[in-house]
Amino acid sequence: MTTTLSERIVGVLGTGDAAAKAHAARLVVADWWAGVIPDIGYTAPPIRPKRPKRPELLQPKDMQRRGRGQTKEGRIALLHAIAHIELNAVDLAADILVRFSNARLPLEFYNDWLSVLNDEAKHFLLLSDRLSALGATYGDLPAHDGLWEAAQETSHDLLARLAVVPLVLEARGLDVTPQIISSLEMAGDTASVAILEVIYCEEISHVAVGLKWFEYFCDGRPEQTWQRLVKKYFRGSLKPPFNVAARSKAGFNKEYYGLSYSTSGVPK
Repeated sequence: MTTTLSERIVGVLGTGDAAAKAHAARLVVADWWAGVIPDIGYTAPPIRPKRPKRPELLQPKDMQRRGRGQTKEGRIALLHAIAHIELNAVDLAADILVRFSNARLPLEFYNDWLSVLNDEAKHFLLLSDRLSALGATYGDLPAHDGLWEAAQETSHDLLARLAVVPLVLEARGLDVTPQIISSLEMAGDTASVAILEVIYCEEISHVAVGLKWFEYFCDGRPEQTWQRLVKKYFRGSLKPPFNVAARSKAGFNKEYYGLSYSTSGVPK
C-alpha cells in the first residue's frame, strides 16, 4: 500500500473501472480521516485519468438531445448523463488534490477537497445503483468529454481551475437540478428524486468550497478576476436563468455572474 496522499490519489486517477474508481476514492478519504495516510507528498498526476472502455465519448455537438424523463428510457438517459458528470467530478476533485500539491497548500485545502471527492464518489455510486435498478448500466449510452476539457485548459493554473470547475460547472448544476427533480417527480420516480436531492444539497457545499479557495488565492478584486478567467478558459457560455437562491447559499453572489456580466459569459 502506498503511503502518501498524492500517491493514493494518483491511484484513483489511474483506476479505469468506474465503480472501482469511486470505491477507491472513498477508501482514500476514509484512510486520510482515520490517520492511516501520514503525509501529503507529491506525485505527478497523469495527463488524463483512466476511464472505462464504455461509454463511447462523442463531441458535445454530436450528443442526442435528452428528453424530460417522463418515460423509463428517458429517465435512464437522464440519470446516465448525470452519472457521467459525477464520474468526471470524481476525477476533477482527485486531480485538484494532486496537480497543485507541490505548491505548499494549506492542510485545510486538502481536507475540503477530500470531502468533495468523497461526495462525488458517493453520488456516482448512488446513480449507478439506480441505473441498475432500472435495468441499465453506466456505459450503456454515449457521453461527452467536455468536462475533462475544462481540467486540461486549467491544468497550469489553480486559480483558473477554481474559477471554472466549481464556480461555472458545478454552479450550473445548481441551476438545472431543481427542474430535473420536478420532471422526475411528475414521472413518479421518487427513488431518483431522493438521490438528486442529496446531490443538489451537497453540490451547494462544493460551490462554497470552490468560492472559499478562489477568494483565498485571489489577490484582490475576486469578481473581476473570476470574470476574466472565465472569459479566457471557459469555452461555453453562462446560461441564465441562474438559481440565485442556491448560489447565494454557497456565498456565490450576483456580483460575480449577474448584472456586471452578459449572458454570453463575456464581461460587459
